[in-house]
Amino acid sequence: MSTTLDNASSDTVPPAVVKAADLLAEAARTGASCPPVRTLFDEGGDLQTAYAVQQLNVRRAQAAGRRIVGRKIGLTSVSVQRQLGVDQPDSGALLADMAVADGGRVPPGRLLQPKVEAEVALVLGRDLPHHECTVVDVLRAVDFALPALEIVDSRVQGWDITLVDTVADNASCGLYVLGGTPLSLTGLDLRAVTMTMTRNGETVSEGHGADCLGSPLNAAVWLASALAERGDPLSAGDLVLTGALGPVAPAVPGDRFEASISQLGTVGVEFTSEKNEA
Repeated sequence: MSTTLDNASSDTVPPAVVKAADLLAEAARTGASCPPVRTLFDEGGDLQTAYAVQQLNVRRAQAAGRRIVGRKIGLTSVSVQRQLGVDQPDSGALLADMAVADGGRVPPGRLLQPKVEAEVALVLGRDLPHHECTVVDVLRAVDFALPALEIVDSRVQGWDITLVDTVADNASCGLYVLGGTPLSLTGLDLRAVTMTMTRNGETVSEGHGADCLGSPLNAAVWLASALAERGDPLSAGDLVLTGALGPVAPAVPGDRFEASISQLGTVGVEFTSEKNEA
C-alpha cells in the first residue's frame, strides 16, 4: 500500500477541512462523539472535500507511527446507497492496530457506537495499478480470501451521517476481525456464498455474496479502479474488506458475534463488559 496519500501539509489544507479532521480525531481520542461535520461546509460539502478530511487524519495517523495495511469498501448495499443519495461505494483506510484476533475481545470504551457486519476479505499477491481494473485483474491479483467481521463505528453523534460525514470519518471504520484459514479463489464462487451472523447465538444478519454489488469481486474492481485514479493504487500484500454481505447489527458490552460464510469458514468476536476482561 502506498503511503503517499497527499504530500500537502495541514497548513495548505482549507480551514474547514482541518476543523472537520480535528473534530473527528478528538472524538476518537476522547470517546465523546461530535456533531456531523457536513455542517462545516457550504451546502453540506462534497465527496472531494470528504476524502480530503479522511486523508488528513490518515496522514496524521501515519505520522504518529501507525501503519496502513489495506482498505475497506463501504456502501456496497444498493438500499443504503439510495438512503444516502449516492450511486457508488466509498472507501477507507485499514490500519494495523485496528485488527482484532479471531475470537478476540473488544473492551468497553474502545469504540463509541459499534455495529458489526460480515464480509469477504481478500489479500492481494500482486499490485493493481490500472485505472480501469477488471475482474480478471482482481482474480489474478488475489492471493487468498478469508471470512471477516468489520466492526464499524461512527465518531458522529447518533450515526447522524450523510455521505460526506461517513467518508470524512474514514468510511465509519472501527476494527476488523479475520478468520484464520486462507483459501484460494480457485473453485470458489464468491457470488454464491451465503452468510449467517449470530449475536449471542441468535441470528441477526443473513445474506449472500451477490448482495455485495453483485459479487465481492465487483466491489474489489471498483476499489482498485478508484484508488488507481487517485494515484494511490492497491499493492501486493494489501488487505481488502469488500463490504457487508447482510445488514449490520449493533453491539453492546457482553455481546458475542459469530459469522459463518459458506466455503470460507467462521469468524467471531466478543465485546467484553469489563476492561480487564480484554
